Amino acid sequence: MKKSLVAVGVVAALGVVWTAGAWFTGKQMEARFADMIAQTNAQLNSTAPEAALALSYQNYQRGLFSSHLQLVIQPAAGKESPWLKPGQQVVFDENVDHGPFPLAQLKSFNLLPAMASVSSTLVNNEVSKPLFNAAKGKSPFSAETHVGYTAATDSRITLEPLNYEAEGEKLVFSGGTLRMQADREGKALALSGEIKSGDFDTLNEYNQRVQLSFNNFKTDGTSEMTDFAERIGSQKLSLDKLAIAIEGKQMAVIEGMNLDGSSTLSSDHKAINTRLDYTLNSLKLQSQDMGSGKLSLKIDKLDGEAWHQFNQQYQAQMNALAAQPDPQVYQQQMTAAFFGSVPILLKGGPTVTVAPLSWKNAKGESTLNIALQLNDPSGATGASQSMGEEIDRSVKSLDSKLTIQTAMATQLMTQVAQLEGRDAKSAGRMATMNVESFAAMGQKFGLTKREEDNIVSALQYGAGKITLNGKSMTPEEAMMMFMMASQPPQGIPPTLPPQ
Repeated sequence: MKKSLVAVGVVAALGVVWTAGAWFTGKQMEARFADMIAQTNAQLNSTAPEAALALSYQNYQRGLFSSHLQLVIQPAAGKESPWLKPGQQVVFDENVDHGPFPLAQLKSFNLLPAMASVSSTLVNNEVSKPLFNAAKGKSPFSAETHVGYTAATDSRITLEPLNYEAEGEKLVFSGGTLRMQADREGKALALSGEIKSGDFDTLNEYNQRVQLSFNNFKTDGTSEMTDFAERIGSQKLSLDKLAIAIEGKQMAVIEGMNLDGSSTLSSDHKAINTRLDYTLNSLKLQSQDMGSGKLSLKIDKLDGEAWHQFNQQYQAQMNALAAQPDPQVYQQQMTAAFFGSVPILLKGGPTVTVAPLSWKNAKGESTLNIALQLNDPSGATGASQSMGEEIDRSVKSLDSKLTIQTAMATQLMTQVAQLEGRDAKSAGRMATMNVESFAAMGQKFGLTKREEDNIVSALQYGAGKITLNGKSMTPEEAMMMFMMASQPPQGIPPTLPPQ
């Protein structure tokens, strides 16, 4: 009897502790939501002000063991958003099970203590109705989020399959899964996921039917915020296949596209070292196999504060030009703003390495390798007395080499001519003539030289001197050489006429 009473007392005590804990963590979650809203809006304002969107919550109902609220995305007050019309909202239902042992986790036999478990679903309204129709009435988006007592979150997101057809458009989407993890402040983030396939069919501006499809898209990345308010981390993206067709005719097929990049801090935590490897296993244009390509790029010693200043300045310029109605003027002004801000990035003397940029087809491979070391121009004093002195303000050294295999180049140019409508015979003759003409012209002006079956150009720079294919010269002499080479030959047509 005494043992029974003790057991009942233990169970009652545990019940009191659980109830008190659930009440306490429910209070914590309410405060956490307010913090999350403020952080999200701050990030939206700094990273995507042109979206003019704001996040808020409504209908908060806190219970003892669970709570309910709605997250609302709508146009920011006093702003016009390109994504949502005035009065439109995207709404998510949030059902929160309080810790220390959220009921949703207990159902899946997860017995680890947590502040809460949150189930999120999209609400069917005017904005989201087409997605619900495509998902056959189901919520096209749902997420299960584990919230730890450090306020770190771990979300598993499900994208439902979609099948939509209306007004000449058709969408078939396989659905997918994503996992997103974040610490309390959102400084450390991780995102991974996979989407099996998607097909999109629509009409272009010429009333032609365009079909786009992809297979097996994957992403896996992590990032963290630095002391200079910029993100570093790693990112992997892969896509097995992307196909584009017009009126049922295959236009382009990309296969085996992979991107692997990372950025890390230097030992003193003041500079960023970045690496990017990109590969493309196959490119087919109108059923012609054009070959494969790769790029390996490294940027080291990029000053972190300078990178942050560049981003802030460029973003401010983008915001200032957002109201420009003329697309051509907007593009010109944005280009000028970008290049006007580039000198900021030269602080600390970063290095850029391309090893290699290459393209390969059935006949061979052509490559470009570059090693560039830059100077900080802000340290220069006085006016430049020569072109070499002007270049030295920004460039410390350059070593580059271009190798073009003639058979490979001839094959590529033959295929390009065929894509333009020439028959195989005339395309081959034109390609051979153009490649040989390019090689001869390059040799005539000393820009290239022949090494067996290759057209080669090697360029080095340092201390105001240029060395081109073993010949030393001043930048002024090199400029004159390039200007002469750029003039078209007199009396010789650049290509054969169509046959």
